[in-house]
Amino acid sequence: MTRIKMKMALGQWAVRIFLLLVTVVTLYPLLWNVYSSFKTNEEFLGDAFALPSALQWDNYLRALEKTNIASNFKNSIYVVVVTLLVLVLCVVPCTYCLARHRFWGRGLMRNLYMSMIFVPASCIMIPLFLQMNDLGLLNKLTPLAVLYAVQQAPFSIFLLIGFMAGIPHDYEEAAMIDGCGYWTILLRIIVPMAKPGIATVVMLAAMNTWNEYAVALVMVTDPEKQTLPVGVANLYETQRYATDWGALFAALVMVLIPTAIVYIIGQKRLIQGVNVGGIKE
Repeated sequence: MTRIKMKMALGQWAVRIFLLLVTVVTLYPLLWNVYSSFKTNEEFLGDAFALPSALQWDNYLRALEKTNIASNFKNSIYVVVVTLLVLVLCVVPCTYCLARHRFWGRGLMRNLYMSMIFVPASCIMIPLFLQMNDLGLLNKLTPLAVLYAVQQAPFSIFLLIGFMAGIPHDYEEAAMIDGCGYWTILLRIIVPMAKPGIATVVMLAAMNTWNEYAVALVMVTDPEKQTLPVGVANLYETQRYATDWGALFAALVMVLIPTAIVYIIGQKRLIQGVNVGGIKE
């Protein structure tokens, strides 16, 4: 028994050490980015990994001056809000039908949605660009937001199906006896009971949309309509041979702050949603 307990204790310590190493490897680049945003160019070029001798808050002011970051920030907020509205309005009714009703072709539709999770945007970027160009939708934020919503719909449906499928049918049956229709049942019974799942979908979609770079780079070339990640990337491109590293890292920190706040506020609900969500029969 003593040997078994020792092996178990050693195993637990090995797991803890491994998790600690993973945490350090994961967090160090983020911390390095933060303290590099307070360094001068001379300090960064002298030793990129050393701590700053003093906090250079001027780097954040220069980041605001050298970029169109205020406009980019506003554009990103608009795109995120429109994406979430379109996503929720479309995904919730679709998931309700797939999770709560049986009809011919339901399994095929589920499999089709699930297969789209594994199709990266880069694989369909060229036809998307050509189609958006033919429709005259390039350099417009609302079509970009709708495109984001469509791209994130399959995974959102995958998460929400687990929540909606787990709700007892007794509630629906009682509502139908009282004369409620499908829309009333959805809005007054299913949606309130699936709030954790909807909140999870909203948080994940918000963070993915806020940080998305490739699609926004291709679909929006007007500097006044670019989103924040593209605007920050342009800061590096415009200074390729004379980079103001402090201002660049300061801009990156400003991009990270909103997603960090969203995660800190909603981390419990996010973890709960990921654990509970998924396909259920």
